[in-house]
Amino acid sequence: MATIKDVAAQAGVSISTVSHVLNGTRKVSDSARLRVEEAVSRLHYAPNSVARSLKMNNTRTIGMLVTTSAHPFFAEVVQAVEDLCFELGYSLILCNTENQPERQLMHVRMLMEKRVDGLLIICTDTPPALQALLQQHRQLPLVMLDWSRESNIADIIHDNAHIGGYLAGKYLIEQGHRNFACISGHLTKGTSQLRLEGFKKALSEVGLTLPASAIVEGDFESESGYRGMQQLLRQKSPMTAVFAFSDTMAFGAICAITQAGLRVPQDISVLGYDDVNMARFTSPPLTTISHPKRTLGRWALELLLKRIQAKDHRQAQLELTPRLVVRDSVCPPSGRE
Repeated sequence: MATIKDVAAQAGVSISTVSHVLNGTRKVSDSARLRVEEAVSRLHYAPNSVARSLKMNNTRTIGMLVTTSAHPFFAEVVQAVEDLCFELGYSLILCNTENQPERQLMHVRMLMEKRVDGLLIICTDTPPALQALLQQHRQLPLVMLDWSRESNIADIIHDNAHIGGYLAGKYLIEQGHRNFACISGHLTKGTSQLRLEGFKKALSEVGLTLPASAIVEGDFESESGYRGMQQLLRQKSPMTAVFAFSDTMAFGAICAITQAGLRVPQDISVLGYDDVNMARFTSPPLTTISHPKRTLGRWALELLLKRIQAKDHRQAQLELTPRLVVRDSVCPPSGRE
């Protein structure tokens, strides 16, 4: 395996000149740079990234904690982050936590041992033990996405979940619906509470209320949407429209409605949240609230890099604005009211 000394000998320059060419740390004449690049190519030289990172005090590596990259929402955010990392010459170490506190702590410690330049966190749970560990290492640049609302150690990016819930309720009302049900996410989560508050606000503006029995708590996964919809159907509720707090739960709800011999949207309209790629290809295509996932991922990485590069970086909190995407899973009520 070729060494930097071999490259220097082949190019007829000093080792320091080779280092400056490879790291861009000092201007080198065009002829010397060309000879070094030709020698690197001819010898198939691969720089020692560990040694270089120790010398430069950076690894050009980003760590990312995510609940599960198998979930469509998280997968699309991760894809956006990875794409921008590739464009900018960074490596990404992705860690799935499954919301298990011990895995979260283990992954954070591992990423610190790997000397990542910064950390992105998009987890539905950030328990006290994780917050305490991050507080101990607050010198590590950190951006938290979507779920967290307050932090004195991280930049935060989230969507305006209240507006998203409001848009959902307003659209269903405009379509003529008066009897609703919700399949929420965990109601201990701020995001779920805000979506529910926004939905209720839209109803209150026209004198409507949402009974407690019409709210079924899910966990943002399709299985909980399926079970939640079954529960609502057993109640023989007069609902004509269901607002699911994630597209994956909406998919589960549609499955349960269909299995019960009912039609979407003719018998029950279904409105989701997130606008994952699959939403366009369900039957019927899903009307949903768009959560700009690629923007979320790219903003997060751009903000993290600013935090890495600017030692006097001032803490920031950015907010994305959701929007309604109309497809075919909602129509005016027919005869179930």
